[in-house]
Amino acid sequence: MKDTYVLGIDVGGTSVKLAVFTEQGKLVEKWSIPTNTDNNGEHVLEDISHSVKDIWNKKNIELRDVKGAGIGVPGFVDMKRGTIDFAVNIGWKDYPVASVLSEQLGIPVVVDNDANLAAAGEYWRGAATDAEDVLLLTLGTGVGGGVIVKGDILHGTSGMAGEIGHVTMVPNGGASCNCGKTGCLETVASATGIVRLAEKAVENHTESMLYKKWTGSDNLTAKDIFDCAAEGDETAQKVIDTAMSYLGMAAANAANVLNPEKIVIGGGVSAAGEALLQPLRYYYAKHALPKVERHSTFAIAKLGNDAGIAGAAWLAKTHANNADGL
Repeated sequence: MKDTYVLGIDVGGTSVKLAVFTEQGKLVEKWSIPTNTDNNGEHVLEDISHSVKDIWNKKNIELRDVKGAGIGVPGFVDMKRGTIDFAVNIGWKDYPVASVLSEQLGIPVVVDNDANLAAAGEYWRGAATDAEDVLLLTLGTGVGGGVIVKGDILHGTSGMAGEIGHVTMVPNGGASCNCGKTGCLETVASATGIVRLAEKAVENHTESMLYKKWTGSDNLTAKDIFDCAAEGDETAQKVIDTAMSYLGMAAANAANVLNPEKIVIGGGVSAAGEALLQPLRYYYAKHALPKVERHSTFAIAKLGNDAGIAGAAWLAKTHANNADGL
């Protein structure tokens, strides 16, 4: 039987990741191109189209055998209209991503938020293939979230479901967040937030290893903090404990509502592995309902930067099958 294909696209501020999969999930080709943000990103989709067609030609993939494409974008998405409300890193505003790319490629295109598609990618081919109800938390510059319920992405009324990074954790005196609010989870549990907590902590602990690391480098990183904690530095350990107390509470509150089977932690900070998971599990168990906690497990994301393209391909496959009445 001849293979049929789906295309996964993950648009970032500096690069666009792309991949061709068979409908069964086998990776055929993976590559990336620079994101051209000139003139509010007007050339991005055209660049994607040219690059995809080149790969199709090299792989002898015929257009009739491509069922569709999924594209993940950073920002708020209107799935019904196939538009991106605003992608600040690219310049798109109320931009009809799906229809423009569909016309250029000649196949159906579905668009969704990049964090939602990262969750779908881990569900389809990553750390959550054994679960139907999944909560993904990505810890990077910000905190992203995606929710899978009974094998489908949860979007909510206006596509905003899963925005756990903007749950308020510090109701008074919290740091400003990019969303316009203050005290969001993102300000205390992202890589940026953890560094902010550390910089505040070392002001009163100049004897700490973390202080010496801070003063001896241009930029303190979340990895520096975990490295110092691993060496026994109490200040670094307390910073991590504080950040995970916030993340554990937020995850537990979300789990008390959603009752997920698997909670997957992704993003750059997840590279800390068990050093992150151990305090996170403690605070999660402290705040989650006992039955919710007993029936859920944590896992570190497996796909890394490939989660978005896998999820986008899964979205294309799911959309094509639904259109076919399967």
